[in-house]
Amino acid sequence: MHERDYLQRLRQLQQAAWPAGHAREPQYPLGQRPLTHYLQHWAQTVPDKPAVRFYGHDLSYAELDDLSSRFASLLLDRGIQPGDRVAVYLPNCPQMHIVFYGILKAGAVHCPVSPMAMPMELAYQVKDCGAQVIVSFDQLLPVVRQVADDCQLRLIISTSLSELCPAEPPFPVPDLLLAPKLPVTDSLDLMPALATTTPRELPEPALDDIAALNYTGGTTGLPKGCIHTHGDMLYTCASFLPAALGLDSDRVSLNFMPEFWIAGENAGLLFPVFGGTTLVLLARWDALAFMGAVQHYRVNHTGLLVDSAAEILDHPQCREFDFSSLQVTSCVSFIKKLTPEYRRRWRELTGCTLFETSFGMTETHTCDTFTAGLQEDDFDLKSAPTFVGLPVPGTEFKVCDFETGELLPLGSEGELCVRSPSLLKGYWNRPEASAEALRDDWLHTGDSGVITEQGFIRYLGRRKEMLKVNGMSVFPAELEAMLGQHPDLLASAVIGRPDERRGEMPLAFVIAKPGSGLTAEALTDWCREVMASYKVPEIRIVESLPMTATGKVKKNELKDWI
Repeated sequence: MHERDYLQRLRQLQQAAWPAGHAREPQYPLGQRPLTHYLQHWAQTVPDKPAVRFYGHDLSYAELDDLSSRFASLLLDRGIQPGDRVAVYLPNCPQMHIVFYGILKAGAVHCPVSPMAMPMELAYQVKDCGAQVIVSFDQLLPVVRQVADDCQLRLIISTSLSELCPAEPPFPVPDLLLAPKLPVTDSLDLMPALATTTPRELPEPALDDIAALNYTGGTTGLPKGCIHTHGDMLYTCASFLPAALGLDSDRVSLNFMPEFWIAGENAGLLFPVFGGTTLVLLARWDALAFMGAVQHYRVNHTGLLVDSAAEILDHPQCREFDFSSLQVTSCVSFIKKLTPEYRRRWRELTGCTLFETSFGMTETHTCDTFTAGLQEDDFDLKSAPTFVGLPVPGTEFKVCDFETGELLPLGSEGELCVRSPSLLKGYWNRPEASAEALRDDWLHTGDSGVITEQGFIRYLGRRKEMLKVNGMSVFPAELEAMLGQHPDLLASAVIGRPDERRGEMPLAFVIAKPGSGLTAEALTDWCREVMASYKVPEIRIVESLPMTATGKVKKNELKDWI
C-alpha cells in the first residue's frame, strides 16, 4: 500500500465525516505572524478590553502589551540575548502572561517549570535547558536558593500573587493569593522593576525561531525538552480553535489548568491572544471559585477535567449558581472518563454539551484532533470508549506496525504516527532521541491506536503500558475508559501484574462513589458482562490514587501496591 494513496483515501473519508459548520482549513485572522504581533494588534484596536481577569483584578490588552514589552526590555538590559533560555517557576497568575510574552518579544526561549517541582527536579530542568535567569513565585524562593549556585543562575526575579489580589475578591481565592509578600533580598522584584524599566526597541521574532522548551512528563526516563517555535504556537491556534471552538472575539473563556503544562499554555496563554478574547484565570482548581467565576464573569467557554466536572455535578451548592452563559464546555479524560451519564447531568445543569477536547502530546503541541460536532446521539461515546475524533486541519495520522514500520490497513491496531506543522523540532540536546521519534517528517508516538474504516481515530494507550494476557494485547487506557462507564465508579487506574499462568493480569485500582456500596465482586461481575474474558481485571477498591501535578496517575507508584 502506497502512503500517498492511503492518505488521500483517508482525507476523503475524514472530509465526508466532517461535522457541518466546523472549519476545514487553518485560519489566520491577522496573518501568519508570531503571537506577539497578535497581542500588539489587540492592544492597539481594543486597548481597554480585559485580556486577563484574575479574582477581581483586570489586566487589559494595552497593559499586557506594555508590561510584556517592559519585561523584554529588562531581559535585554540584563544581557539576555535572542535564543537564551529563561526558566519560569510560577503558578497561574497575570505575571505569567506578562513574563511569557516578554520572553517571546525579547527573542528568548520560554522554559516553564512546574511550581510543584522539588529542588532536584528544578535543578535538573534549569541545568538541562541552560537557563541563567529564573522568574519565581516568591513563596518558592527557598527552593530556588537551594539550587541557584549549582545551576549557575545569575539572576533571580521574583513576584507575589498577593500584589494582584483585590481587597474584596468576588469569589473564593486560594491560600497562595493570601500569602503576604516576602521581603526581596537576593532577587529582583518583578512588578516594581517593570515600573522603572524604559521600553526599548525589540527584536522581531520569526516564525521559525525557537519560542519554548516544553518538557515531557518523564514517564520513560528523565524529562526531555520539546523544541517548539513561534510557528508551532501559531498553527496550534489556527488549526484547533476554528475547528473545535470557533473564532469569536467576544468570547469569555476560563482556564484553571496549570499554564506551565502544554495544555494550560494553549488554553490560557495562546488561544485568548490569538482570538482577542478575555480570559478568566484561576490560580488552581477550586469548585466554588469555578462556579463563582462562571457566574460573575459570564463565562462562555471553559475546558475541564472530567474529574472537575464530576466534582461540580456532585457539589451540594451547584444549583445555587447561574451557568446560563456557558456555550462550549470541553473536557479531558484523565482519571475519570467522559460517559453518557456525565454528559446528561452536565446538560441538565448547564444547558450545554460536554465533549472530549482533543488527543495530543507535548511533542505535537497537544491539539491534534477534535471531537466537537460529533456528539449527536452520543455518537462519540457509543462508537468506542477511546474515540478521539478527527485530525485538526493540516494534521495527518497513519497507523504503522511497531516493529517494521509498515503501513497498516484501516481498522488495524498499531502505532499512531502524526505529521503536522506543530511537531517539535527535536528534543533539546537529545539528537538520538530526536532521530528515533522523528522519521521522514512523522512523529512515531509510541501510542497504540486504530484509524477506523470511517476515518475516525481511536486511542488505545501507550505501547509501553500494553499488557500481554495469554498472548493477547490489553491496553490499560481502554479498560479505564470502559470502567468509566460504570455508574458507581469515580476513577480507575489499570496496571499489569505478573501472572504465572497468563503472563500478565490486568489489575484495576478503582475509587467507588461514597455510599454506593460497590464491591469488588459486583464490579468484577459487571466487567464480565461488558468485556472480553481475557480483559477482565482483578479489582481493588481504594480511597485515592497517586497523582502528578497535571492530573495523571503515577502508575510507577501503583506497582508498589501490588
